[in-house]
Amino acid sequence: MENRNQKLKTPYYLVDEALLTENLKILKDVSERSGCKILLAQKAFSMFYAYPLLKKYLSGSAASGLFEARLGHEEFGGETHVFSAAYREDEFNEILRYADHIVFNSPSQVKKYGERAKRAGKSIGLRLNPECSTQEGHAIYDPCSPGSRLGTVKKNLSSAGDFENGILPLLDGFHFHTLCEQNSDALEITLAAVEEKFGPYLSRLKWLNLGGGHHITRQDYDREKLISLILKLREKYGLEVYLEPGEAVVLNAGFLVSTVLERMENGVEIAVLDTSAACHMPDVLEMPYRPPVQGGGEPGEKKYTYRLGGPTCLAGDIIGDYSFDTPLIEGGQVVFCDMALYTMVKNNTFNGMPLPSIVFRDTGGNLRMVKEFGYEDFKNRLS
Repeated sequence: MENRNQKLKTPYYLVDEALLTENLKILKDVSERSGCKILLAQKAFSMFYAYPLLKKYLSGSAASGLFEARLGHEEFGGETHVFSAAYREDEFNEILRYADHIVFNSPSQVKKYGERAKRAGKSIGLRLNPECSTQEGHAIYDPCSPGSRLGTVKKNLSSAGDFENGILPLLDGFHFHTLCEQNSDALEITLAAVEEKFGPYLSRLKWLNLGGGHHITRQDYDREKLISLILKLREKYGLEVYLEPGEAVVLNAGFLVSTVLERMENGVEIAVLDTSAACHMPDVLEMPYRPPVQGGGEPGEKKYTYRLGGPTCLAGDIIGDYSFDTPLIEGGQVVFCDMALYTMVKNNTFNGMPLPSIVFRDTGGNLRMVKEFGYEDFKNRLS
């Protein structure tokens, strides 16, 4: 166990047990009061060191393919759910070893694999596209955008042949995932679209998975409305209801600690850090997303404003402009907040950048070095 005051080499991700537990208690309360089951969406957070804690509060894990399904089965336990836009023939039998629930993206995938999954004793579902977009500004994460490949739209059920007598009897449930960092009002709108388009089938199923994107642990999230919506679904259709949040599980429970390598000026004051947006927090560039910084404010809000950037050769490796009460100095630290989600699972070694270490802080404030990365981790990804 590392001493709580020991200075660790940056950059490193720090996951805080106390903050994580606060989120888990909220999710457990929602689960118990609504009667739903909540799963960890591993695509957002796969730090399996924390799984013994998480599985005390959650019912299982959700996966996006073979490797996540195996990780969830081996390290998390409980129920293991998997969804893929299209399954590989050479992987499907192995998926059957790990997954309890298998969700297919289209009627044709059900036709191809459904019988095999049922014979293996699996619960199977079909992902829906209710064609109801409630997102603003996150097109990259909108499964209801025009031309989306994710989920089955209503017209494709009627064109799938004898859906009601051929495919529907194979199904145990429906799945949809259309939200991204949203409140329960967006779910309410989406559920209305699902019931309008697919309502006649719901009473013939065993479960309904409402997917992820629910920011349940955010301070302003309307959890009472969420609970009410789930209770109504269960009462009206007799369904088991699942949620599979990713971000909500670890929201604001992680940090990325970095060091200032150099300061320079080119029309603006610039601080070059030892952490990279492109390599260590890709959502900053993809969404785009502006992570909070401890002690940092909006540009011009405080006395000293800096453009924070990474050390790579990518010109756009810019985290953002932030202001501080005191000047940043070479060797000083900058701490980014809300860095547990979509960081460790998406980081990369572009430019030969070392991956940040992973550190866990327990409720006593003690730091444990969970994982360090080096040259071999970079080299072994190559040939």
